[in-house]
Amino acid sequence: MKRKNNSNVSIIGDPDGPTSVFLVEKSDKGSLKDRADSYFYGKRRDRVAKTITPGAHSLEEVVSYLREQYGATEVSETSHQYIEQKKELKESLIIQNRPDLLGDMAEIQPPEDMTEEAVKQMFKQIDERSRFIEAIPDEEMPMDYHVFKLRVGKGRMDIEIDFKWDILSCSYSGNKKEMKQLRDICREIYIYYGVTEYDIQNNTKRYSSLLTTLSSD
Repeated sequence: MKRKNNSNVSIIGDPDGPTSVFLVEKSDKGSLKDRADSYFYGKRRDRVAKTITPGAHSLEEVVSYLREQYGATEVSETSHQYIEQKKELKESLIIQNRPDLLGDMAEIQPPEDMTEEAVKQMFKQIDERSRFIEAIPDEEMPMDYHVFKLRVGKGRMDIEIDFKWDILSCSYSGNKKEMKQLRDICREIYIYYGVTEYDIQNNTKRYSSLLTTLSSD
């Protein structure tokens, strides 16, 4: 994740989604609570890292695990949810992996003077890039994208998988009790997917995703 900050703006480019822009008031060092949270998270992450050992399954095996263990079902490729989520992932993948397709739109820099008009212009550039990416033919950015869903009570989890790009991600919502259950399921899914010795030694994205998931509250 990349961040560019001044006193009132934070621009974040996340590997799993298009660039987001947040206008906030913040000091250079952040609040005492933020710094304490960051410190303890780092300690927890270090402890978790020592527990991770090699043991991996393929994404195809993960799909079978989702169906058999949790009764997950696949979201239709014609559904609004599928279409929108695939569009967002395509945009992220092109920005990261095929910036040559974007020309001058590959990187949008924040203006030095963060006036209201300047921010509007930046948003306009981001919107224009999104529309441009949407029109890029699938042949230029081949994907094998699938979404699976499962429920706990009224809570819901979506599991996004792309076989072409070796992507696995979970998102979920529900009440406090359901969220805890879904968080535990998400961890179980990532543990089952696992990592190889190569992932651990080279700190790959697969390893980092597992470590982040297991370190989260």
